Amino acid sequence: MSYLQNQLNSFNASVKESANRMPTQRRVATNQPTPVSGTSSQAPSAAPTPSPSTELKKKRHDPDIVYSQPANTGTGKDIMTQVLFAIEHMKNKNVALKFSDIISYLSLQSRAHDKGYVQALRSILQMHEKVEFDPSGANGEGSFRFRPTHNIRNPEQLLKHLQNQKTASGMSVRDLKEGWPNAEEGINQMEKEGKLLVTRNKKDDHPKMVWANDPSLIEHFDDEFKHIWEKIKIPDPNIVKEELEKFGITPTNKNKVVGPRVVAPSRKAKKPRRSGKTTNTHMTGILRDYSHLKR
Repeated sequence: MSYLQNQLNSFNASVKESANRMPTQRRVATNQPTPVSGTSSQAPSAAPTPSPSTELKKKRHDPDIVYSQPANTGTGKDIMTQVLFAIEHMKNKNVALKFSDIISYLSLQSRAHDKGYVQALRSILQMHEKVEFDPSGANGEGSFRFRPTHNIRNPEQLLKHLQNQKTASGMSVRDLKEGWPNAEEGINQMEKEGKLLVTRNKKDDHPKMVWANDPSLIEHFDDEFKHIWEKIKIPDPNIVKEELEKFGITPTNKNKVVGPRVVAPSRKAKKPRRSGKTTNTHMTGILRDYSHLKR
C-alpha cells in the first residue's frame, strides 16, 4: 500500500505543476469601476456585453516571429541608398571630394552622430568600383572621386586613348560623358579639325560614336576641279544597259532567266524480303532444304 500511495502522491504533484505552467486566459479590461465593499465577500457583477471591435481583437492572432532571423530595420537599404546618392554627387562634381563634404551633402540628420554608420559608409565608398579613393588626398585626410568607365576628361586624353588602341574600334559618347560631361563640345571641335570621325543620331544630331582620324590623309580639292566634276552628266541607265548588251555583257541589274529545274524520277526502293518463321521443326528430317536457292 505504501508503494501505491507514493505513486498517487507523485502523480498529483505533477498534475499541479502542469496546471501552474499553463497560460492563464486574458480578460478584456472595461472602463466600469469595480465596486468595493467593506466586507470580505464581493457581490458578483454582471459580465459586460462584448462589442464587435472587442470580438475582432480577440480573433486577431499575433504574427509569427522568427527569432532566429535579425529584425528588418532597413539599415542596409538605407546605407546603400546613401552610397548611390554620394556616387551621383561625385559624378556631377567631377572633382575630388573630402569625406566631410560628402557627409554634409547627404544630410544624414540623426545618422550623422552614429559613428558606426558613418564608418560603414566610408568603408563602402573606399571599396566601391565606381569610386577612386586617394588616401593621400586632402592633406592626408583622403579624397573620393568618381571613377568612370574610361578615365578620359579632356580632348587630349581622348585622342591619345584612340590612337593607342590596338584595334580601330570606336568609343561610345555615352561612356565618355561619365567622366567628361561636356564631351560634345570637344568632340565637335575635333571633328572640324579632322581629328575624329563621328557618327550622330538622326533624331537630335548628337554624337553617338567616335573614331580616331588622321588629318594628313584628308585631300583638299580646288573649287575649279569640283565645278568640272559636277558638270559631268551621268548617262541614262537604259543607254548603259544597251551598250553593255552590244558587247555581250550582262548588266548586274538585269534579272537572269533561270530555266525550270529538271527533277529526276525517283526509283522505288525494293522492300527487303521477310523470311518466315520456321514452325514445322518436327518435320526436319522429312522436308527438303531450299535455302541455298535464295537470290
